[in-house]
Amino acid sequence: MKLSARNVLKGKVVSVEKGSTTAHVKIEIASGQVVTSAITNESVDALGLKVGGEAYAVIKSSDVIIAVD
Repeated sequence: MKLSARNVLKGKVVSVEKGSTTAHVKIEIASGQVVTSAITNESVDALGLKVGGEAYAVIKSSDVIIAVD
C-alpha cells in the first residue's frame, strides 16, 4: 500500500457496528487508544473488516483543531 497521507496508524479492529447505510469501525492503535471511523456498509464488506482483524486508520486532513478548557 502506497499513500500520500502521512498519518497511517496500524491497529486491530475492535468493533464494527453497522447501521442502515453507515458503519462505525473502531480500531485500537495502542493499548486503550481507539480511533473510530464512519464508513459505508459497502466499504466494510469490500475491505472484509472483522473484529480481531488488522486494519489501518489513514488520517488525511488539511486542518487539525486543538482546544482546551
